Amino acid sequence: MRALIGLGALVLAACTTVPASNDSLDAIARDYVLLQLTIGEKEAGYIDAYYGAPPLQQQAKAEAPGQSLPMLEARTAALRVRAEQFADDGVDGTSMDERRARFLAAQLTAARTRLRMMRGEKLGFVEEAQGLFGVTPELPPLASFEPVLAEIEALVPGEPADGPLWQRLDAFNRRFDIPADRLPAVFDAAIAECKRRTLEHLTLPAGESFDLGYVTGKPWSGYNYYKGQYHSRIEINTDLPTRLNRAVDLGCHEGYPGHHVFNALLERDLVNGRGWIEFAVYPLYSPQSLIAEGSANYGIDLAFPGDEQLEFETRVLAPLAGLEGADLATYRKLNAATRALGPARYTIAAQYLAGEIDADRARDLLQKYQLLSPERAAQSLRFTDTYRSYIINYGLGRDMVQASVERAGPSQAERWARMIRLLSEPTLPGDL
Repeated sequence: MRALIGLGALVLAACTTVPASNDSLDAIARDYVLLQLTIGEKEAGYIDAYYGAPPLQQQAKAEAPGQSLPMLEARTAALRVRAEQFADDGVDGTSMDERRARFLAAQLTAARTRLRMMRGEKLGFVEEAQGLFGVTPELPPLASFEPVLAEIEALVPGEPADGPLWQRLDAFNRRFDIPADRLPAVFDAAIAECKRRTLEHLTLPAGESFDLGYVTGKPWSGYNYYKGQYHSRIEINTDLPTRLNRAVDLGCHEGYPGHHVFNALLERDLVNGRGWIEFAVYPLYSPQSLIAEGSANYGIDLAFPGDEQLEFETRVLAPLAGLEGADLATYRKLNAATRALGPARYTIAAQYLAGEIDADRARDLLQKYQLLSPERAAQSLRFTDTYRSYIINYGLGRDMVQASVERAGPSQAERWARMIRLLSEPTLPGDL
């Protein structure tokens, strides 16, 4: 009880440091950036990107040693109170200033949740996801995916007696592994096509660019490190063989119209265009990540609607990879079918993170309900170990972004226009 009273006193003191009559969103934004950077000094990886003013970063580094986690939590709670004062003008709640204030408040809710976790508080999977990402994921029983597995079983070449379903699917999918020496040519072509299609619908800042590198020893398959000034560093993990469809998937997700475009539009339109410095810092564990990952995943289908990815892979990428005789149509159909298994990963992760099942059992379940090889199941579990409930942002985020964008209308022009607004405005999961 004493700790709670102490924290409450800290919050009260912090709330009274800036009189409401003299407050402004710009002042709150500056304090927000400093606070997030200071939290980032306490946890490696908390800040995914920062390209704002160096003095704030230097101040955060200087102040961090004197800031305990309870003190940072109190600052976070107080700053959220300040932001909420601007979140509703009593009209319709759609002005950009109101949306800016709501964005700040939601991001600060996530920051406080993460600080609670950093202090050792144990949160359930759903509570953690709610606090960090602003959504409530469902955890369907694993038995509910048995009909999906039966449908996939009927599609996979080979007889049931040939081994478990994951094994037969993996044996078929290995036919589409890109030889290591052909990876650069395949990825260069895929990213170029992702960019070409994106530029048909939006204008990017002059001089935008990225570097591409291949790495090992990571829990993820690809990563975008946004550096500011419209530049990214994109890395592809080659611990496991990269399959043909992943070239377009990662080209869109990490690049166009995914993370690289998202960050470039925020920098151009909000940081530079409006002077909203809070968008120059990106805390990974925040509602912004659901928008980022969801839009990056849906961006694949937006850029390659219908069978256009299959056509491009057949005509361009398969020959570059030396896979000209591959049965790409069946491969694409199987990939589409296995997408329905996505939510099973949330249930498995929730059980694992709660200690209800151990790592061996979690890997077994990932093999059965995600149809992963032992090596890919182990990599998936390493991702869960590292990022926990973050996994919801890929599937649930994609579904939410898709529903929002496609409500704009049936035409590609309408959908791209909605996507651009989503990427370049202060968008929260609730806005979807």
